[in-house]
Amino acid sequence: MEKNDSAISSSGLYSAELSQFEFNKLSNFIMTEYGIKMPPEKKIMLQSRLQKRLKALNMNNFKDYIEYLFSPHGMSEEVIHMMDVVSTNKTDFFRESIHFDFMLETALPHAVKNFNTRLIKVWSAGCSSGEEPYTLAITLSEFIENHHGIDYHILASDISTKMLETAVNAVYKEDRIADIPLVLKKKYFLRSKDKNQKKVRIVSALRNKIEYVRINLLELTPVRNAEYHFVFCRNVLIYFDRPTQFKILSALSSNLIKGGFLFLGHSESITGLDLPLRPIIPTVFSKI
Repeated sequence: MEKNDSAISSSGLYSAELSQFEFNKLSNFIMTEYGIKMPPEKKIMLQSRLQKRLKALNMNNFKDYIEYLFSPHGMSEEVIHMMDVVSTNKTDFFRESIHFDFMLETALPHAVKNFNTRLIKVWSAGCSSGEEPYTLAITLSEFIENHHGIDYHILASDISTKMLETAVNAVYKEDRIADIPLVLKKKYFLRSKDKNQKKVRIVSALRNKIEYVRINLLELTPVRNAEYHFVFCRNVLIYFDRPTQFKILSALSSNLIKGGFLFLGHSESITGLDLPLRPIIPTVFSKI
């Protein structure tokens, strides 16, 4: 059997093998175009995830797949599907809850007092399947209940169209909200009429506050006129090398108004990067 031939797995399904040459070509492309690191130890992961695309396209080997991917049609259509399965999308409601506590107790009161605005604007960059922007919407909605005349708008972006579709639909398994306080569940989640499904949906009042857009963070460039008071980009930068992190953070920072806040993931930092940011608490920074 040749390297690129399909092999029948124990389950009876075809399973194509990704050669080292093919992996190098794909990993170089993913790194160059999207900034996502794809080291050699991720070869099996990439092979496994792309099996879904081979099956969808009725292809038996990666040679044919790569030829299609780099064709004009593939570069306009298939590359989006490829990144949907390649990009990692793990998130939860109220993940790293200290950030939302900080929003309620410190950042939002600061915004109302100092930003001279009645519309709070937030960007959730790398929003995945929507749990982060909906958590932000819950936090902001709770805040403005006691601050009449204040409203908010959330931009939520991700590279994965599949994740964005899930976010827009706003339907989640009931166990995903198990740790959310009951009072918030009753206010912001609707249970499925079919009790056997055990699913919930975000109420329309929150869904209507969020604009979902597909954005490749690697393509961001600094802007002249900042408009966001808060930018969340959490657990996204860990997939990029340091120069790419700096490029993305520079662009994100340019979108923050002076005094606005940037939130990063617990394992991310700006140490050694020349950015117009000062630390407030771990992983939270203010634009200077």
